[in-house]
Amino acid sequence: MGKVTGFLEIDRQTPKYQPASDRIRHFREFVIPMSDSEVAKQAARCMDCGIPYCHGDTGCPVNNQIPDWNDLVYNGNWQEAANNLHSTNNFPEFTGRICPAPCEEACTLNLEDTPVAIKTVEQAIADKAFEMGWTRPQPAATRTGKRVAIVGSGPAGLAAAQQLARVGHEVHVFERESRPGGLLRYGIPDFKMEKHHIDRRVEQMLAEGVVFNCGVNVGVDRPARELVDSFDAVLLAAGAEAPRDPGIPGSDLAGVHFAMPFLVQQNRRLGRENIDSVGWPSEELWAGAKHVVVVGGGDTASDCIGTSFRQGAVEVTQLDIRPEPPEKEDKLMVWPYWATKLRTSSSQAEGARREFAAATLEFVGKNGRLTGVKCARVDEARRPLRGTEFILRADLAFIAIGFSGPFTDTFVAELAPELASDRRGHVSLRANDADYRTSVPKVYAAGDARRGQSLVVWAIREGRQAARAIDLDLMGETTLPR
Repeated sequence: MGKVTGFLEIDRQTPKYQPASDRIRHFREFVIPMSDSEVAKQAARCMDCGIPYCHGDTGCPVNNQIPDWNDLVYNGNWQEAANNLHSTNNFPEFTGRICPAPCEEACTLNLEDTPVAIKTVEQAIADKAFEMGWTRPQPAATRTGKRVAIVGSGPAGLAAAQQLARVGHEVHVFERESRPGGLLRYGIPDFKMEKHHIDRRVEQMLAEGVVFNCGVNVGVDRPARELVDSFDAVLLAAGAEAPRDPGIPGSDLAGVHFAMPFLVQQNRRLGRENIDSVGWPSEELWAGAKHVVVVGGGDTASDCIGTSFRQGAVEVTQLDIRPEPPEKEDKLMVWPYWATKLRTSSSQAEGARREFAAATLEFVGKNGRLTGVKCARVDEARRPLRGTEFILRADLAFIAIGFSGPFTDTFVAELAPELASDRRGHVSLRANDADYRTSVPKVYAAGDARRGQSLVVWAIREGRQAARAIDLDLMGETTLPR
C-alpha cells in the first residue's frame, strides 16, 4: 500500500491528453506524462484494503504485485519498484499504454469511482526503468542445449521467448512479417503505442540470445513439420487474425473492407515499409476526404476511428448492435469484475458519431462501389425492427466485429486437422492453461491462438505460463514462475 491516509487526502489524477484538434494532426502518442512527484502521490492513494482485488484473475492476469510497487514508488524506491514490476510482467511499458486496466475496475476505491491510477503508475515505472538504464539484458549463465521454436512474435510469443532464453534454452522466433511485434507493431496504431517501445525490447532479447527469423510464414514458406522435427518444442503463438465474416450483403463492393488491413497499412506507412502485407489485400486504403462507417464496438473499431480522423476523414460513424450501456454500473452487482457501462475511447472522443442498437443490414452501392450502409434499430434480442431502417452515407466501410482465430491455411492445417476443429477456429483443442500442450506431440499453443482474441495482458500471461510448461517438460523441473 502507499500512505495510510493517502486515499482520503489525495484526489485521483490521470495524465492529460493533447486536445483532439491537435492530436488528430499526427500519429504520435498524445498522453502528457505526469511528473515523478505527481505519480508518487497517486501511488500514495493505494489503501490498506485487506484483499487487493487489483491483482489476481479479478484484476490483473499477470498477477502484478500492485500494492507492493505502489508503496515502493510512494517511498521513492523506483528501481526496486521496477524490479518488482518486471518480476511478473515482461513488458509493462506495453500494458501501461494499451491495457484497459481491469485492475482499476477491481480497485476497492472504485466502489467510490476513484480507483488508484494503477495504469499510470505502471507506465511511469516502466518508462523510468528504461530512462535510468535499469532495464538490461539478462542472458542465461549456462545453456541447456535444448532448442525451442516459437511461431509468432506478438506479446505471447515475445514473453515466452524471453522467459525461455533466460533459463538457457536456444530460442528461435519465426515471424511472418518483416519486423517482430505481431499485431503490437502492425495492428495497434502509433498514437496508442509508438513502435520504438517494441524495438528496444527486441534489442534486449537479442542480447539475451533470442534469434528472430522474420519474413517466414510457417506452414507456407517453411513447413511446420520441419520445425517439429528440428526443435525440442514448438510454441504456436501466432495470434487470432482471421476476421469474423458477418455475411452482410454487399460486402463485395469496392470500399468495404475488414478492419485489420486498414490498420496494418497505416502502421507500415509510419514504419517506412511497403504497404503490401502477407494475408491481406494490397489495395491501398485511405480515409482522407471520405465518409467512413465502422461496424463494430470494440477496440479495433475504435482504432479505425482514430486512424480515419488522422487521415482526414470528413465524418466517421460507428455502428454498435448492442444497446447503449448505462453511464454508471451497479457496483454492488458487478464489482470487482469488469463492468458493462458507457465508455468513450480517446478516438471516439475525437468526433465520432456513435449509433447504438443498430444492425448493419446491407452495404449499398452504385456501379460496384460503396455509397452507403443500410441499418435498422434492433430489439432486445438484437433482431431488426421493421420500419426503423435508415441509410448512412459511406465512401469507406470497415468491418471490425472480432476475430475467429489464426489463419487455418498455414501451420494449423499442416500439423493436424484436429487443430482447426474448434468451432471458433482456435488452436485450443487439448491445449489448456495448465500445460499448454496441443494434441500434436512437442507442440504447444498460447495467447490468442489458444484462447481466442483477448487483451495483451492475457497474451503475456499465457506466454509466461507456456514457457514454464515447456521448460518443465524439457528439463523435468523449472525455476520459471507460473
